[in-house]
Amino acid sequence: MRVVRLGSARAAADELGLSPSALSRRIANLEDFTGKKMFSRTGQAMKLTDEGRAFYDAVAPHLESLAVAVEAQSENFQLLRLRLGVLPLFGTQRLFPRLPELRQLHPRLHIDIDTGPHLIDRVGDTLDAAILLTTNPPAGFHGVQLDQNTIHAMCNKGLLEELGPAPGIPELEKQTFLLHTDMPLSFDAWKAALGYQALQPSAVDHYDSGQLILEAAAQGLGIAMMHDDHMRRNNDPRLAKLFDGLQVESPYSYWFVCRPVDLETRPVRIFHDWLKSAGL
Repeated sequence: MRVVRLGSARAAADELGLSPSALSRRIANLEDFTGKKMFSRTGQAMKLTDEGRAFYDAVAPHLESLAVAVEAQSENFQLLRLRLGVLPLFGTQRLFPRLPELRQLHPRLHIDIDTGPHLIDRVGDTLDAAILLTTNPPAGFHGVQLDQNTIHAMCNKGLLEELGPAPGIPELEKQTFLLHTDMPLSFDAWKAALGYQALQPSAVDHYDSGQLILEAAAQGLGIAMMHDDHMRRNNDPRLAKLFDGLQVESPYSYWFVCRPVDLETRPVRIFHDWLKSAGL
């Protein structure tokens, strides 16, 4: 399984504490036993053949199920601990409502939650993994994109009535806009879609919390640039959308990020696989 995940015989051998030749012998023995050619090789790079992929897809779930069964039956099995960085709004709206499912599947997995700043800089140090709001994960990290969304201008319903559903630049220039510090490109994308590139609001206030931005907008403190998913999940009756029919693809998505080598640690692998299957 390490060869499949890492895509390299040398990297897999290093992970397992084997020499490349010893690992090659194990793969050759497996191929002899199954009568199937599992990998195509280009130097140290190894890629599953069609037969190898079919074998892997059939066997891998059972290996994981076996590991889960052993984990559940062993009273001496230590707790598994994951140090996870999470943005507060994602945690509140999407992660925490589903964590009971993960706890039921893996009762020995415990998660330390960190909502501090600069999450990506701490992955591999004080964090095992993180869920980020970004355009693309940095090079050298394993990333799983969790969504793709649209940008919307959200405001208090009273302000919507005052401005109308599709205000022009003169009306909007009198307003304060609320931007998330992790989404600086969202306002420019929204303005460009409207053809309002010249728009210069009276003020732009920055927040490092999506939940606080939505609350500020609901209280009438300004117009928030946020994902449609945020508003839908927040389900706040005080909020409404300007230009409701406008669809602006967001430059940002939520990503699960970790170091490739950490996928081989059981806490990271369990959470990674559950996150992909849970559809958060």
